[in-house]
Amino acid sequence: MLVPTRINYLALMLASASILLLLLSGYFNLPSISTSSSTPASLFATALDTVGSRERSPFTSLLSAFADWDDAVGCPRLRAKFDAVGPGANTTAAFASVTGGAGWSGSGRCEDLRARHVGVLVKGWTWIPDALDGVYTCRCGVSCIWSKSTAAVDRPDALLFEGATPPQQRLKGLPLRVYLDLEATRKPTGFEDIFIGYHANDDVQVTYAGKSFHTSRSYHISTEKRNDALIYWSSSRCLPHRDKLAKDFLSLVPHHSFGKCLNNVGGPDMALSMYPVCSTNDNGKPHWWDHLHCAMSHYKFVLAIENTKTESYVTEKLFYALEAGSVPIYFGAPNVWDFIPPNSIIDASRFSSLDKLSAYVKTLANDPVAYAEYHAWRRCGVLGNFGRSREMSLDTLPCRLCELVSKKGGRSADAL
Repeated sequence: MLVPTRINYLALMLASASILLLLLSGYFNLPSISTSSSTPASLFATALDTVGSRERSPFTSLLSAFADWDDAVGCPRLRAKFDAVGPGANTTAAFASVTGGAGWSGSGRCEDLRARHVGVLVKGWTWIPDALDGVYTCRCGVSCIWSKSTAAVDRPDALLFEGATPPQQRLKGLPLRVYLDLEATRKPTGFEDIFIGYHANDDVQVTYAGKSFHTSRSYHISTEKRNDALIYWSSSRCLPHRDKLAKDFLSLVPHHSFGKCLNNVGGPDMALSMYPVCSTNDNGKPHWWDHLHCAMSHYKFVLAIENTKTESYVTEKLFYALEAGSVPIYFGAPNVWDFIPPNSIIDASRFSSLDKLSAYVKTLANDPVAYAEYHAWRRCGVLGNFGRSREMSLDTLPCRLCELVSKKGGRSADAL
């Protein structure tokens, strides 16, 4: 015969209370809803995670802002944050976006290179700077001469065209035809043996992250930032769609607009009057680009709007601002993060309206700790994808092109 068991309610209550106490104490270490979804980076919150939470503090000294950030965050914490995140999908995408080109790719074996010496002759008008002319020692013992003069390269292995179309035919024994187009609407002519563009699908890829564009420029960088005008903007190619976007946004934030488009500083050549320190001290008439970096360095932000929104088309408009020690406000390539350091720009595509973007900029301008974090990549050596962009810039084009010409056999390459 079964005898009903008596339930000891007092014992159950005591046991339940004990378990509750253990849970509250964290003894079982059960994950909560808030911690289960947290990323490793959230364990290392930095200043940009809390923009606007600090007391409003207008500032002009960049170095003082750096010191405030060092006290509040510091490089070790920032590095730990990015180490915790790991390479991630962004880095994987960057390696797909910045390969150096489908033809070059950098993965060729030394035994694949057929010529130990390569000469490249640059033909006709081109914006490629004279500073690239010279002799280079490249991978695998390949020597390379790049020049605009037949006195230096009288028997070229390749002819480089930019402003002109290459010859329609090439016979074996004649130089390879190379065509370069870094404009947004880049398009091969159909007559080149090697095509150079800004996209990873091109034979040789060139990014705008180099230093070879102008060597006469004043690179003086100011350590003082203006508070009355927060944004620098300069454009002399007045495109209706770009001007409208700039006008709509700049109407919301104090700014100085140089150049011919939307100028509000009294003329297109006022930068040297406003910033005499930016003079290059030469006797010739200064050009606007001579003092571009120096002038924009006096502003906390630089508005950078690409001519068109195209994948991988990330131009000097952004890189100039980074070099000048300002924070770019960027409208352009959807994969821009594949080319730049982490936390280095304000990506306008991440804001739902210009009003919200302008509110963020104005808040950031009065938060020296958060503002300084936009410069931390440079101070802490957290380059991210920017290192690869630099490696594939115009600065390295001579060797990379010579290596591909060598791989194809130069003059001895079969005619197409």
